[in-house]
Amino acid sequence: MEIQLLGCVEARTRSGDKVPLPHGTRLLLAALAWTPGAFVADETLIERLWPERRPQHPRDALYIQATRLRKALGAGVGLARRRGGYVLVVDEQSVDTARFRALVRQAQLAARSGETDTALGLYGRALELWRGEPLSDIRTAWAESARVALRREHREALVASTELSLRSGRHEECLPQLHWLAEMHPFDEKVAGLLMLALYRCGRPADALDCFQLLRLRMTDLLGCEPGTELRALQERILTGDPRLGGRAAFAASV
Repeated sequence: MEIQLLGCVEARTRSGDKVPLPHGTRLLLAALAWTPGAFVADETLIERLWPERRPQHPRDALYIQATRLRKALGAGVGLARRRGGYVLVVDEQSVDTARFRALVRQAQLAARSGETDTALGLYGRALELWRGEPLSDIRTAWAESARVALRREHREALVASTELSLRSGRHEECLPQLHWLAEMHPFDEKVAGLLMLALYRCGRPADALDCFQLLRLRMTDLLGCEPGTELRALQERILTGDPRLGGRAAFAASV
């Protein structure tokens, strides 16, 4: 059984067939699959399923949903009742969020060990698991908080993967991803710095400086502050053609 949270919440058999799940049952699956194999108390599940209007007998309603989920999943997944709560007894690797996090951890270890190609491959496998907005068919306060956390993890993995590609000299390849990240996170100085560096190394120092000026205008107009010291230092190094930045622009400035 495969459980997917990175997109619409779905359960699929090993053959790829989608398991039909009513909305309430799908909510319960998501609430339990968020921490596969871990105990989740009744009160926590009730809050996640019915944050505003609780049923008159919430524990009975939860029991009904658990029975429906157990029946829908069949023998592929175990839903164990423990005193005061439930445990989704499943291999963590069958849940896409857990698989994503495991691959990112492996990529980080490979990067620290200097295994750049291995790390990039692992990041690629992790990012391929995303099928769109996580838990996109669930609109509750808990689901929104989960989405916020997952979006942050997704962004961090994208930035780390792109930074690693940039370090390995794949400047041209990085540009589309960095432009997209800069549009999605217009005040992110880390992303802006990577985009500036990629543009500079592609022989486009004027575009790199324009990128800095655009961020500076946004920050001063909307946030009332200037870019941080690291980004200002990068701007200065681009202005002076610092050869330590590498790339075609640095070579041209040094000859």
